[in-house]
Amino acid sequence: MVGFTRRQLLGLLATAAIAGCAQPQQADPPLPMGAPLPKAAKQDAPKVDVGDVPATFRVKFETTKGDFVIEVHRDWSPHGAARFYELVKTGFYDDCRFFRVLPGFMAQWGIHGDPSVMKNWRDANISDDRPSGENRQSNVRGMVTFAKSGRPNSRSTQIFANYANNSRLDADGFTPFGQVLSGMEVLERLNSKYGESASGEQGAIQEQGNAFLDQAFPGLDSIKKANFVDSESTSNAGKSDDNKLDETEKP
Repeated sequence: MVGFTRRQLLGLLATAAIAGCAQPQQADPPLPMGAPLPKAAKQDAPKVDVGDVPATFRVKFETTKGDFVIEVHRDWSPHGAARFYELVKTGFYDDCRFFRVLPGFMAQWGIHGDPSVMKNWRDANISDDRPSGENRQSNVRGMVTFAKSGRPNSRSTQIFANYANNSRLDADGFTPFGQVLSGMEVLERLNSKYGESASGEQGAIQEQGNAFLDQAFPGLDSIKKANFVDSESTSNAGKSDDNKLDETEKP
């Protein structure tokens, strides 16, 4: 057995104590990306030309926690604004679940609950937008952006609202197309108990829809309806129909 001098033992103990007290560096949350999925049969999604989209428009989301309104600016992200416009117009976001809610980071949604509908959009990606000058926005609190994979031109249907200053996402091509005009407090009340768990099952969500989510993650909040609204219709956004916490969120 190898012996140690008293000085060597004291040195080893001091090193161990320092290591035990060291605080690990906290990693940034994963980027708002969709999980890689096998290619589905090519389907044609509805198309809306950028020129047919209003320069600005507003959409009210009625959710299980209350209402919030997003104001879209076409110049910030022309292809993103056009895709969001067509998704709302076709009722795509109705009954979608908020499957990824990370306090201090973001809330993400945009996988349709009916797999037969989702397959029509699965490979319907849009081109990246790279605005410049005053049209270039950053992923700060309240900005709304399409999620994407690490590949170019991979935006499709999933979007997220920033809870905080996430400007680190800007360099990776996450281009905001709108901002939360009212109801930010509603978004921050969304059930976050599942963390990344549901997001890690994106393949199953796309294949099985809300039937899978309702069984595996029954406490997720959802969108009742998303509608276009005018400026006078947004004054009551953010007010919840029920101020009580649901059973899954009791402390």
